[in-house]
Amino acid sequence: MKPFASILAAATLGVLCHQTAGAAPQDPAYPVKPVKIVVGYAPGGSSDAVARLVANRLSERLGQSFVVENRPGAASNIAAAGVARSPNDGYTILLGSNASTINVSLYKKLPFDFQKDFAPVVLLTRFPNIMAVNPSVPATTVAEFISYAKAHPKGIFFASSGAGSSTRLSAELFKMMAGIQMEHVQYKGSAPAPALTDLMAGQVQVMFDTAPSVMPLIKSGKLRALAVTSASPQPFAPEIPTVDAGGLKGYEVVSWYALFLPAGTPGNVVDTLNKEVNAIMAEKETREKLAAMVATPGGGTPEALRQFVGSEITKWGAVVKASGATAD
Repeated sequence: MKPFASILAAATLGVLCHQTAGAAPQDPAYPVKPVKIVVGYAPGGSSDAVARLVANRLSERLGQSFVVENRPGAASNIAAAGVARSPNDGYTILLGSNASTINVSLYKKLPFDFQKDFAPVVLLTRFPNIMAVNPSVPATTVAEFISYAKAHPKGIFFASSGAGSSTRLSAELFKMMAGIQMEHVQYKGSAPAPALTDLMAGQVQVMFDTAPSVMPLIKSGKLRALAVTSASPQPFAPEIPTVDAGGLKGYEVVSWYALFLPAGTPGNVVDTLNKEVNAIMAEKETREKLAAMVATPGGGTPEALRQFVGSEITKWGAVVKASGATAD
């Protein structure tokens, strides 16, 4: 973490200097030059795919280039720090995610305040994880799994792709709400190996992983799906019940992506982007492309996104504290 610490230390001064600049002047002709959407992960993943889908449609609708810039590192914090200290003129946008709200409590010190240093624009997508088990686990429902775990308090191991990942914290929240014990086994990546390889081999018993990663293994019978983590069943697999319906009332976890601008960005710029993305999310072609990614279209107002972010920070802060997870 030392290289990241030094990067963040340098970024802190940049963010503080940016914050003194105040709001940028109104630009009624926005956009008049290319716009960057900064993604905190490497090309090829779901975040990159969603960003490029939205960027392409914004380019077509607004007549200016919207380009995706990948700045991977430190669970997207490097990208966020860079955008936070960018000019607040609407030409640098952050693709934020559920990781952005988890990082608030996972990292002891960040060079930005995610709620104060960013202006929410619009929610892009939501998508669930799937609770998948090795077929040897004698449970076909969430309720049966909880009963089995209570009867074998030292016999359940769950895999994750990182200390503060959704794959880990989905399981930690499940543990808290179900009142069971499960031991955490952390891997560097969930697909295709080594975490899923070990799950298929029975070295770990359960994983809360993304649908694109596990659905092919579920369909082939190599893993068994117990539930989706969303509040309602999903179109890509309507036969898989929710965790809530399966026996753990009130449980819900969704991963998500949304657009954020530096704080102080003119309101008309926020409104323009919000209006255009809402229109894009309503398009049949966009909805079909997102469905192929196992994602649900987003939309809504900036204020709705602001409130959602606040609730996510509170929710995951409690889970991180209870689990003892840390990235420092």
